[in-house]
Amino acid sequence: MDFDIIVLGAGMIGVSSAIALQQRGLRVALLDRRAPGEETSHGNAGLLERAAVVPYGFPRDLASVLRIGRNRSTDVRYQPSSLLQSTPWLWRYFRASAPHRLAAAARDMLPLISRSLDEHATLIAAANMRELCSDDGLYEAYRSEAGFAAEAANARRIAAEHGLQLQILDAAQLRAAEPGLGEGFAGAVHWRDPQRISDPGALTRGYARHFESLGGVLLQQEATALTPDGSGWQVATSGGTLRTAQVVVAMGPWSDDIFQPLGYRIPLQTKRGYHMHYQPLGPGLSYTVADVEGGFVVSPMQRGLRIATGVELARRDATPNYAQLEQAEALARGLFPLGERLDVTPWMGSRPCLPDMRPALGAAPRHRGLWFNFGHAHHGLTLGPVCGQLLAQVICGETPFTDPAPYAPARFL
Repeated sequence: MDFDIIVLGAGMIGVSSAIALQQRGLRVALLDRRAPGEETSHGNAGLLERAAVVPYGFPRDLASVLRIGRNRSTDVRYQPSSLLQSTPWLWRYFRASAPHRLAAAARDMLPLISRSLDEHATLIAAANMRELCSDDGLYEAYRSEAGFAAEAANARRIAAEHGLQLQILDAAQLRAAEPGLGEGFAGAVHWRDPQRISDPGALTRGYARHFESLGGVLLQQEATALTPDGSGWQVATSGGTLRTAQVVVAMGPWSDDIFQPLGYRIPLQTKRGYHMHYQPLGPGLSYTVADVEGGFVVSPMQRGLRIATGVELARRDATPNYAQLEQAEALARGLFPLGERLDVTPWMGSRPCLPDMRPALGAAPRHRGLWFNFGHAHHGLTLGPVCGQLLAQVICGETPFTDPAPYAPARFL
């Protein structure tokens, strides 16, 4: 065997999984067609979302459904050509978002969310990446008084229930904290637990360098097929064939390219998103600000101020549609200190999502030595190290820190 285990995919999930396995003395290769952190792990709001204790469910109220159906909102858009293919998945997602099912998903995800910052802290220190991290949290800002009042009350309830730190700021307090913001927000909820990453792609690359320093092998090759080979596996790549005892599929939205030919029908769907960087004006921003009713996030990054959009429901490889980003930019100007665009074209990426809002993490039910770690939706950056550790514990026969059953891929059989 060339390796004890090969991890397919060098995003935050794959890199973190490779590190956790390498730490346990296995001969590990990390394989991706691109350099680490250049896909979904690059283009997000740059938050380690410790306060995201409730998954993003499908709206259940009629007003929101009708608003989304008009396909003009900034938080959720869809490409009509994708609806027929997406309808069964959306129905499952809608059903899973019923209050009692959403609460169950939140309970199942809490052990991962609550441990996420600790696992990142260990890797950040080991990889010497502390300069990318800020402990200043997240502002969720509201344009309407009614929206602010309702969500402030809800935030207080969630914070008390989960031991989270928050501060409620009225309009004047928000402007004092963020002088770069214009007038137009009624107030904000300052979640203090999340951490801001000023370059999430660079953080992933830093972790990959740490993996190599531990003796891991990084291969920039495209995995094209996976074939059982006696007691192990053959991985066909753009650079040749590799042999390994075990394989981890951690390819995010491309994971189905590998698992579907092996007969698995896991309902993986993509939620696409866009971002653009802008030259900061005046004082710029010091904090990440989510314009909740606007449906986008503005984050101070090393490159400039990044607008990250909400969700676009579309086929993974469909032609980009920048209307959502353009609408978000129009809403942001005047409220946020945005200067000229800094990127030649907007970035587009895909979030790998499963309808029950839990990842597929664990053993492939019909193949020995095949493991899955994908489907982390909006929180791949947050959950990479904690899910990498959990998977490594399961693979190596250790006692896991939490019951992995809720994430088992076998639930889709």
